[in-house]
Amino acid sequence: MVIDFAEALDVPRGRSLVIARCCTSRRPAGVSGPGVDFSFFGAVLLELLPGIPVTIGLTAASLLVGGLLALVMTWARLLAWPVDLLVRLFSFTLRGSPLLMQIFLLYYGLGQFAAVRDSLFWPVLRQPVWCAILALSLNTAAYTVEFLRGGLAAVPPGVVEAATVTGMSRFTTFRRIIMPLAIRQALPAYGSEIIIMVKSTSLASIITVSELTGIASGIASATFRPMQVFLCAGAVYLSINFLLSRGVARLEGHLDPLRRGTLP
Repeated sequence: MVIDFAEALDVPRGRSLVIARCCTSRRPAGVSGPGVDFSFFGAVLLELLPGIPVTIGLTAASLLVGGLLALVMTWARLLAWPVDLLVRLFSFTLRGSPLLMQIFLLYYGLGQFAAVRDSLFWPVLRQPVWCAILALSLNTAAYTVEFLRGGLAAVPPGVVEAATVTGMSRFTTFRRIIMPLAIRQALPAYGSEIIIMVKSTSLASIITVSELTGIASGIASATFRPMQVFLCAGAVYLSINFLLSRGVARLEGHLDPLRRGTLP
């Protein structure tokens, strides 16, 4: 039986035929069991390469939008109590519900309202990539607000009092004194959030976004080798997260005067 892997995977025929040859190659005489086909691993990695920029792009866009939203909401929590209550409710709702459900509500749920379909936002909301970015951004914003809240609580009161004595306005004190100190305190926890967001992008494959997991699922369905395919995909995720964790660690060392060996 011959399987057209190029058609099944909907990717350029040249690379898909490499996987097809790996799947249809005969084992040497006397070898039993599945064995280890290293050429297949290499072919799968080549197929997964187009999904890496998509995964990184989803992560970067979500962290950027979510980070900006978190900064705004963190500032809003310092205002009147009704605004603080709304931010708390937003954070509790998104942190307490599954991210997959939030993606489904945005991608499948909003389209049932005629007002949404007739709005200017519908050309964006009908696209799975933008729905995934929106869901991931709102989710990470809910967590980042709490990280920044913990960082704000760790800012010494004397620093704020000193800024007030020098004549700084409330906004200037928040922008130049409070927020930089809060970010430094929240950075270790936020580093974990970055890694979680990289892994969370795999949920975008549920709504047909062709990132790493989506491509891996298509290859596994076409080749009937899910173990090898998802091991390759997991290795790619692990490599990305390793580089990100090293980058966050270096940034922590740069922002911490004690670890940097200098005093402010």
